[in-house]
Amino acid sequence: MRGKVIAPLVLTTALLSASLPYNNVLAVQPDHQIENHAVKKWNENANVPLFVKEKHAKRQSATSNDALNYLEENKAKIKIKNPKAELEVEKSDKDELGMTHVRFNQTKNDVPVEGAEIIVHYNANDEITVVNGVYNNELEESDLDTTPAVTSEKAMEAAKSSVKAPNELDQLPTSKLVIYPFEDQNHLAYKVNVNFLGNEPGNWFVFVDAQTGNVIDKYNAIMDAKQHKTQTGSGTGVLGDHRLLHISKSKAENEGTTFQLADYSHEGLDGILTYDYSNNKLELFSNKSASFKSDFDRPAVDAHYNSEQVYDYYLNEHGRNSLDDNGMPIQSVVHYGDNYNNAFWNGTYMVYGDGDGEFFIPLSASLDVAAHEMTHGVTSNSANLIYEFQSGALNEAFSDIFGALIDDSDWEIGEDIMAPAAVADGRTSLRSLSDPSKYPVGSKYVPYGNGEGMYPSHMDEFYDLPRDLDNGGVHINSSIINHAAYLTAQDIGREKLGDIYYRALTYYLTPTSDFSDARQAIIQSAVDLYGEGSSEVEAATGGLDSVGITE
Repeated sequence: MRGKVIAPLVLTTALLSASLPYNNVLAVQPDHQIENHAVKKWNENANVPLFVKEKHAKRQSATSNDALNYLEENKAKIKIKNPKAELEVEKSDKDELGMTHVRFNQTKNDVPVEGAEIIVHYNANDEITVVNGVYNNELEESDLDTTPAVTSEKAMEAAKSSVKAPNELDQLPTSKLVIYPFEDQNHLAYKVNVNFLGNEPGNWFVFVDAQTGNVIDKYNAIMDAKQHKTQTGSGTGVLGDHRLLHISKSKAENEGTTFQLADYSHEGLDGILTYDYSNNKLELFSNKSASFKSDFDRPAVDAHYNSEQVYDYYLNEHGRNSLDDNGMPIQSVVHYGDNYNNAFWNGTYMVYGDGDGEFFIPLSASLDVAAHEMTHGVTSNSANLIYEFQSGALNEAFSDIFGALIDDSDWEIGEDIMAPAAVADGRTSLRSLSDPSKYPVGSKYVPYGNGEGMYPSHMDEFYDLPRDLDNGGVHINSSIINHAAYLTAQDIGREKLGDIYYRALTYYLTPTSDFSDARQAIIQSAVDLYGEGSSEVEAATGGLDSVGITE
């Protein structure tokens, strides 16, 4: 068993908020719109999608060196002039089918290009079958200066100031020199991550010009020792469910025995830990008894229990050991904020508010909410989909889809956390995969859609939102992908849907993937698993066709 660690706060992805507590829950939204000026846009002309299918090109071996040699030999076909000079190996994975997936990051003068990745896929016979990803062609001929004039320290100060970060942070900001395609230019920039809790939690990514020190762009990605002996305990959840729990017992010198919501029973996992934040600091949730049954305990009981259910799903169904597939601790925080109608993933923690009792009860009560947040952790450790526009909508959709697969009683998200006022208002869940359009979007989003003001279930109803509204539609347009998955599952069942979508997420999608890229990734994943022309491929294709994602 590895040493027990309690990790510091790192990244973030959030679940909710808006003018009404249940609009776009599972995500933090700004309360105001940026004053009139042109909406900033990613430099779409720079990063060009790539998807090449090979007729089983036999290679010497499925290695990163061989993949790079293939790209060099076929640079005219893939339209990359100098692969060996411009691609750097990020990682290589072998999956349960015996296929190997080699992922490269584009660089210029050893500086990585934000969002530009190429993946080479080998079958079990060491034959290359597909090459996909995104590549920035403009940089090949560019004379962009990659020597920064501004220090990393100054960039971090500018980033903290731009997001009004508190003086005391939960962790130090991180900074990485990148090339950032934005506003029809390629910028040398520091990508600074500023992460904090508090009244307005933030997981900000700020891009600071490395030549001038000015902020180019920013977005909030809120979408998260001594030995212990694990034993069995019990507790009562928010809705009265009796839960069997894995807990730990400790006894400090001159003190009584304490029982903690800390589970170290899973081999290769650094623990499932649940924390209390009611005193505005992280404290391992503890009790004098192995029975956690008070009203105060109930949100923690559900968070702890649901975390293990999600962990077991990913391990048993997909062979994934925790969110990073490397045994990282699964950590939850309860009693966050005051009547906080939200939950979010913090790259290290799932953070749950207690709700206000009017629109939401404690959000940890819902298994699909826990699965949603933990799937953000899977995404950030695989495709790492950028949390804005269509890539952000895919990020949200995969969390909803796996939320519904893990909590498999229906195709709704958050049905267990709706309080009386929400139900009386007709809101019996947060979102619906089977019938997205049964719920309205917030009034400020309506002008950007087809005028009907409902969640979309087809590309004809897509909301063309600016970034300052729902990060460009991450919680709204995600319902189109959600509905495609639901339709596919009606033909092939939940288990096969989960296998196909998990494979697409972890082996084919890249940070800037859009809905068209997702179509290719999902269909190719079905081909890998079940073969060309199979009913599973037809179902995956049909689901996407039915919602208007046809190419």
